[in-house]
Amino acid sequence: MSDPIIFYIEDDELSREVMHTLLTRGLGYTSVTIFESSSEFELKLDTLTTIPDVIFLDIHMEPTDGFTILNLLRQRTKYDSTRVVALTASVMNEEVKKLKDAGFNGVIAKPLNYETFPNALLRILDKEDIWSVK
Repeated sequence: MSDPIIFYIEDDELSREVMHTLLTRGLGYTSVTIFESSSEFELKLDTLTTIPDVIFLDIHMEPTDGFTILNLLRQRTKYDSTRVVALTASVMNEEVKKLKDAGFNGVIAKPLNYETFPNALLRILDKEDIWSVK
């Protein structure tokens, strides 16, 4: 997969900028869509014309948190093959278990580790669950 379709939903501006820079300038991907908030996400979801290969979700967003967005995605069969990975600073054992139980395909800790993220992304795109808390 040379240029995967990647979505990122994040309400923090700096986190959005870091991810965009890493994906586009660092890794050279061009099919990157970043949503600046979770506001009206269900409406946004229904108007999408492409199906992403992976969706990165911030967990602690307002008005709709990452768990609720995951649930909305999992209710739609067209997103069955889409990998959904949480990006969060809350990576204590209890939080990771909660993410697994909710049906995420993995978690990557914030702040992003520039050295390990590219390999983690390749593994995610290869349908591997990633529970990277470092």
